[in-house]
Amino acid sequence: MNITVHIERLILDGIALPQRHRPVVQAAMEEELARLLAIDGLSIDFQQRHVQQRVQAGVLEVKDNDEPTVLGRNIARAVYRGIGQ
Repeated sequence: MNITVHIERLILDGIALPQRHRPVVQAAMEEELARLLAIDGLSIDFQQRHVQQRVQAGVLEVKDNDEPTVLGRNIARAVYRGIGQ
């Protein structure tokens, strides 16, 4: 099965993320989401839909001292909870 993920917009309410950290967060998120999908795949619901307009990832606890890479991985895990098995 081929999976294509296109994230048009990622909304992180309540997080003040410096511009220089955004590419690092994005890369860490993409890498972790790809890893999770490769290991455990998609839920049956998502496998049966060809397009998903929105994913609710729920609440994510963020600490002020979180590194951008850690933040990106945690975002990916929250997204995966919404789409994975």
